[in-house]
Order: sequence, then structure tokens, then C-alpha cells
Amino acid sequence: MKVKVLSLLVPALLVAGAANAAEVYNKDGNKLDLYGKVDGLHYFSDNKSEDGDQTYMRLGFKGETQVTDQLTGYGQWEYQIQGNSAENENNSWTRVAFAGLKFQDVGSFDYGRNYGVVYDVTSWTDVLPEFGGDTYGSDNFMQQRGNGFATYRNTDFFGLVDGLNFAVQYQGKNGSVDGEGMTNNGRGALRQNGDGVGGSITYDYEGFGIGAAV
Repeated sequence: MKVKVLSLLVPALLVAGAANAAEVYNKDGNKLDLYGKVDGLHYFSDNKSEDGDQTYMRLGFKGETQVTDQLTGYGQWEYQIQGNSAENENNSWTRVAFAGLKFQDVGSFDYGRNYGVVYDVTSWTDVLPEFGGDTYGSDNFMQQRGNGFATYRNTDFFGLVDGLNFAVQYQGKNGSVDGEGMTNNGRGALRQNGDGVGGSITYDYEGFGIGAAV
């Protein structure tokens, strides 16, 4: 029965170029949402590395569970599959995968592959269907999506100031494939990082927003 439900939901969600979501389950404090999109995309460019088919699909789940009246568990997983590759090429990847706990007005803490705190501010320029936020990329310290993020977030400053939000984040080392700087998830030099700490603060008031991140 569950498989049949999902088989009906997925085609309804995957409208070309649009991100959509559907509630799969919501009962007794447990909630699961399915979301995704298919983007049929073609670039016409003098840059040969960009010119041509760019079609892709994204699919993800968001979940919550009410542990107590003060404590909520949550998580998210999102995957991207390229639609412009040959079938024998493994051209897909996990965009985000994290889990955490939210303690009412105290804040939330989560760990996994997530967005860096710098993106709390730079995401304001990443709102277009295409070509938004092109000055930063994934797996580049805390600028966008990355691995090993432990994040504490507080909304409305412990419930005392509406619109005042802040976050503190730690990122563990993501090192090389071999050698002295090797880690279990080694990668190329441009995707490596050492241990780091960052933070962000934003304030929203009647449609006006200001923020900073380090």
C-alpha cells in the first residue's frame, strides 16, 4: 500500500522546473514530507564545458518526530540525479543528509551534510530558478553545502526577540585521499578543509532584513 501511495505522489511532485512537496505521513507527532523536481535544462554557451544538456532531478525527504512536548527530532535527506549522462556513468550525489534535535525556545542542534552558516546570508542572492548564487559552491568550507557540520541554531533569540536569529557551527576536517592529511572521506585539494568554526546572525523586521556571517 505504501509503495502504491509513493508511486502516485512522485509523478505529481516532479513537475518540470518547479519544486513541489507532499505530506506522506502525519500521525501521533510523526511527520514525513516528500519533495522534488525535474528540471529539463539546456545551455547555449560559448563555454564548451557548459554548452548542452543540463537536465537533472532532485528528490528528498523531511521528517519530524515529537519526542516530548519540549523536544522534537528532525532530519532531512536530498539527492540529485543528472539526466544528461549515459546510463553506465554514476552521476548522482547526496546534497544534504542530517539529523538533529530541537529544544523548543532553547534552539536546535543537528549534524551531517548540511548548509554552512555563511549561506544564511548569501542565500538571499540564490533565489532565481537558474544562475543564482554563482559566486560560491558546495564543499568549500562553510559557504554552501558541505560535510561534517555540527550546527546550533536559535530562532527569535530564545523566544524574546521576534526575527532575531543566530547560529554557531563547527565543521570537522575533510582531508586528502592519502598522505599526512588523509581522512576517511578524502577528496581533491579544492574540496578539502581543516577544522573550522563559524557563525551567523540575521534580523528580520516588517519585510526588511539584515545579516552577517563569519
